[in-house]
Amino acid sequence: MCGIAGYTGYQEATSILLAALKKLEYRGYDSAGIAVLSAAPDFSGANIEVRKTKGPLSALEAALENNAPAGKLGIGHTRWATHGEPSDINSHPHTDVSGSIAVVHNGIIENYAHLKSFLRERGVVFRSETDTEVIAHLIDHYYQNDKHPRSDPLLRATLQAISKLEGSYALGVIARDFPDRLIAVRKDSPLIVGLGKNENFIASDAPALLAYTRDVYFLRDNEIAVLYNDHVDMYNNSGEKILRESQHIDWDVESAEKAGFAHFMLKEIHEQPKALRDTLNPRLGGGINTAANVQIHFDELDLPALSAQAKRIVITACGTAYHAGVVGKYAFEHFARLPVETDIASEYRYRDPLFDKNDLFIIISQSGETADTLAALRLAKEHGAKVIAITNAVGSTISREADTVLYTRAGPEIAVASTKAFTTQLMCLYLLALELGRLRGVLGPERYAEGIAGLQKIPENAAKILEHKEAVQRYAARQFNKKKVFFLGRLFDYAVSMESALKLKEISYTHSESFAAGELKHGPIALVDKDTLVVTFATQETLFSKITSNVREVLSRGAASLIVMQEPDGGSTTFLEAAKTIADEIWTIPRTAAPFTPLLTVIYMQLFAYYCSVSRGNDPDKPRNLAKSVTVE
Repeated sequence: MCGIAGYTGYQEATSILLAALKKLEYRGYDSAGIAVLSAAPDFSGANIEVRKTKGPLSALEAALENNAPAGKLGIGHTRWATHGEPSDINSHPHTDVSGSIAVVHNGIIENYAHLKSFLRERGVVFRSETDTEVIAHLIDHYYQNDKHPRSDPLLRATLQAISKLEGSYALGVIARDFPDRLIAVRKDSPLIVGLGKNENFIASDAPALLAYTRDVYFLRDNEIAVLYNDHVDMYNNSGEKILRESQHIDWDVESAEKAGFAHFMLKEIHEQPKALRDTLNPRLGGGINTAANVQIHFDELDLPALSAQAKRIVITACGTAYHAGVVGKYAFEHFARLPVETDIASEYRYRDPLFDKNDLFIIISQSGETADTLAALRLAKEHGAKVIAITNAVGSTISREADTVLYTRAGPEIAVASTKAFTTQLMCLYLLALELGRLRGVLGPERYAEGIAGLQKIPENAAKILEHKEAVQRYAARQFNKKKVFFLGRLFDYAVSMESALKLKEISYTHSESFAAGELKHGPIALVDKDTLVVTFATQETLFSKITSNVREVLSRGAASLIVMQEPDGGSTTFLEAAKTIADEIWTIPRTAAPFTPLLTVIYMQLFAYYCSVSRGNDPDKPRNLAKSVTVE
C-alpha cells in the first residue's frame, strides 16, 4: 500500500517522480503529491516546493501542468489513507512548520499521538490528521536543537527522530539546508535504492526504477541510505557506516508493461503458462520431457533432514496466499501423509499457538512484506521453528528473515489482485509435497513419477484454458449483475472456491462467498434465490454424485448454475451428461490428476472475475480500498 519515489541527479525531478509514481499505482492509493527542492546550480536560494492533490495521479498532473516545480532533487508519494480521510491536506509529502524539511512515509506510526502531544507542548501547530506529519516536525525539532553540529546534522536529526518512532515506516526525507542529498529509511516497510550514473533513486517497488536502473540496494530493517548524485552512503540505526553489495534485477522494462493487453491483470492471467513452466522446470533439472527417473530438486533445502524430522507442517499466510496454503494442506496430507495446520497469519500470533521443535513452518507471501505474515514468521522463529518462505520477491523482508526461501518465478505482478503469483505458489507447494512424500517413503516411484508427469502437463493445459476466454467473457456479460455469487466445492475444489470468491469480490465488488458444498444445507441455502449465481467445482470425480445433489438444491430455489469439471475421459460422457441436466453453463478443464485441478480451475475464475469487473465499469488493476502489498496490520 502507498508508493514512495525519490530522485537526486542531473535531470528534472518532477518528471521522474511522476513517471515512477505511475509505475506504483497498482499498490492502491487515494491521493498523490511531490516535493521538489529548487535551487541554483551552486545550491543557493534553495526552497522546497510541494504540490499534492486528492484523487488519481491525473489530478496531480493537471495541477502541475502550468505550475511544476523545477529542481533536481525531490520525493513523491501515492497515499492510501490510514490516519485522516483522503484530502489535499492529508496527502503526502508533509513538511515541518517552516517548510524546510519534507517527508514521505509508508507504514503506521503507532505512538504518533504521544509524539504529537510532545511537539505541541513545544509550540508545533499541526495542519493535517496524519501520523506522518509528526515525523517532519520531529526531525526538525532535533535538527534545531542539535548542540554539537558535525558533518551531517540532518542525518543525526533523522536518526534521533526514528529512535522515537514505534511502528512501521519507509521514509524519504529532503531538507532545504541540504540540497545535495536525499535520506531514505526503512523499518518493516519495503524501500529500494536504485543506483544510476550521476543520479540515484528510491522507490517502494522495483517497477518504478526499471526505466532508469536495475542495480539496487534492498534496504533492510533499520538501515538508512543517504543518496547523493554520485554515490550512496549506508548506515545502521546507530549512525555507523556499513558496506552492502548491490543486487541486479533481471526483469526487463517490457515485462512490467501491458504489452497490448487492456489491463495488467489480463496480461498476468495470460502469463501463467510461462510462469508455471518457469517455476517448475528448474526444479526438475531444466525441464526434462519425461517424468521417468526425474527427481525434484530443492537445492536451498536439506529436505531429507527435514522430512526425517518433521512431524507436522504449519502454513500461515494472508488473503490469496492463505488460499494457496489451504491447497497446500490438502496436497501435503495427500502426497506426504503429514498432518498440516493452515492458519490466517493475522490470527496466528494472537491465539497463543502451540509449537514443537519438529514443526516445519511454511510462510507464503507474494510481496514478501506482508505485515501479519512477517509477524507470524518472527513468532515461529522465536520458538525455534524451521521457517521456509515461498515468495515472488527477491530481497524482501520475509525472504531475508526465513531460514530458507523458495522463489516462485512469476515475474513482476502489477495488478492488485493476484493471479500468476497464486498459481506459482501452488506449483511450489505441489513440488514440495511430492518430494516429501518420496523421502518419507509413502509415495512409491510410480506415483511419484505420475505426479511429476501431471505437473509437467499443467503449463500446456493452462494455455488451453485461456483459449476459452471468449466463452467466459460471454457468460460474465450475462451474469455480472447478479447480487450474490456462491462458490461450492469439496476437498481441493473447496480450497479453490475460496480463492475464486475472493477474486470476484476484490475487483467486481460483488457479494461472493465460498462454502464447502456439504455445508450448503447447514445455513447458506437460506440466502439462495433467483438473484444468485452458484458456481460449483466438480473436478473431484469420486465425489461427483454428492456435489450434484447440492446443485439440485440451489436449482429448485431459482439460482443460476455454472459447473466447472474435467472433460470426459476416454470417450465416457457420464459425468458431463449428468452435469448438463443441472447447469446453465459448463466449463471443462483438460484431464488432470484430481489434486492438481486448482491450477486450472482457478484460471477460469480469474477470467470470470476480470470480465465481471470490466462489465461493471471498474478498473480491475486498481480495485477500491485495496493495496498490492499490505505492510500494516
